[in-house]
Amino acid sequence: MKAAVFVEPGRIVLTDKPIPQVGPRDALIRVTTTTICGTDVHILKGEYPVVRGLTIGHEPVGVVEELGAAVTGYSVGQRVIAGAITPCGQCHSCLGGNQSQCGGKPMGGWRLGNTIDGCQAEYVLIPDAMANLAPIPDNLTDEQVLMCPDIMSTGFVGAERGGVRIGDSVAVFAQGPIGLCATIGARLRGASQLFAVDGLNERLTVSRHLGADTTINFREQNPVDAILSATNGRGVDVAIEALGTQSTLESCLRVLRPGGVLSSLGVYSGKLTLPPDAFAAGLGDHSIITSLCPGGKERMRRLMNVVESGRADLRPFVTHRFKLDQIEEAYDLFANQRDGVIKIAITT
Repeated sequence: MKAAVFVEPGRIVLTDKPIPQVGPRDALIRVTTTTICGTDVHILKGEYPVVRGLTIGHEPVGVVEELGAAVTGYSVGQRVIAGAITPCGQCHSCLGGNQSQCGGKPMGGWRLGNTIDGCQAEYVLIPDAMANLAPIPDNLTDEQVLMCPDIMSTGFVGAERGGVRIGDSVAVFAQGPIGLCATIGARLRGASQLFAVDGLNERLTVSRHLGADTTINFREQNPVDAILSATNGRGVDVAIEALGTQSTLESCLRVLRPGGVLSSLGVYSGKLTLPPDAFAAGLGDHSIITSLCPGGKERMRRLMNVVESGRADLRPFVTHRFKLDQIEEAYDLFANQRDGVIKIAITT
């Protein structure tokens, strides 16, 4: 089969690999559509370590090709998705509600494209299939559910674990795919004053379409000053960091009211510091929450319910389309954020 593999920092290439062998609890999925994530770019740049030769990708949409002997409740030919996080569903972490940390290891649930071969390929092996495969409703297309495995789950959990309540003021820093999903999630949870911050006006236009009340281009005005002014100096109840940089983390702290929640979704690749004044010297009753996107079939079912209901239409996120044969070209476009790219649909 064809597969996009990590060769060395700066090189992910399309090559040939054997089709995976199916174990008793596994399912082999013929990938029909997948995409490239910002985390894949961290891998490409060598900022997040994976073994050489690993197939990259963790957002699969496809069709069941083969089922392990112990897998029941599914059928060959069935359209399915699996989350970026594939928990076993049986360990202490999973049974305790921390599926993303499966096995009791940090990020242990993130296996696809991290510790096992991922889905930027013609086929992908899904472990613990009965805990992870979610059937796609017949009336939904691949592109309608493409965001469910990762960015929709990640963005929504930023609002969920941030504890957004009806009537809250919320600021979302960065309006890339995950930040846009966090904006949708905050609106669905009842935020009544929703700020979206980014440096690209086209993304801020999308933010307004998705429900942001106030959009702020940080290249044109200081977002901290603008948000504090708009909240009469009070600050926001929840600040969601969706980029993974020191500056956005610090800005979130500076717009947060005493007792507020900073919900961090970014993948950080360098040293972080907490400025004492922004952090109120550690005495501001702030909560800092970090989250890895929830996975498992029940999470996927719920997200597809949101899509099917019409409450979240993420199809406009797909700005570019490539075939798997063109994935190296797609990486070049996405990693360099050219041509207004938000997400890319990769079809086999």
